Amino acid sequence: MGIFDELSNSPAFKGALGQLEAAVVPVVLSEVLGNGSQGGLSAIVAKLQQSGLGAQVSSWLGNGENMPITADQLKQVLSNDQVKQLAAKFGIPVDQVLDVLAKQLPASVDHASPTGSLTHGA
Repeated sequence: MGIFDELSNSPAFKGALGQLEAAVVPVVLSEVLGNGSQGGLSAIVAKLQQSGLGAQVSSWLGNGENMPITADQLKQVLSNDQVKQLAAKFGIPVDQVLDVLAKQLPASVDHASPTGSLTHGA
């Protein structure tokens, strides 16, 4: 077993990788969906709330466990063009974008809202 194998199996490394992924998602969303109140996490959070997913969003903004969201639920909120742009920015196949986003979005919103609401520019 090489050093990279040992490192990639380390809980500390996995935790740091998860934090990095959670920090990258808002940046990519901001680039694809716009900035400030017109885009980024703020826009997707608003769209999710308007689509009847307010309970999930509230759990991400509040303290406690983050409720999951599915790729199918995200598909109802994001346009095909937005999914294609996200695929290009993440460098992953289009058919995997919603799965990755469903996995990372709760932690990203949670990370961007330490006080219970999204920080300015998110």
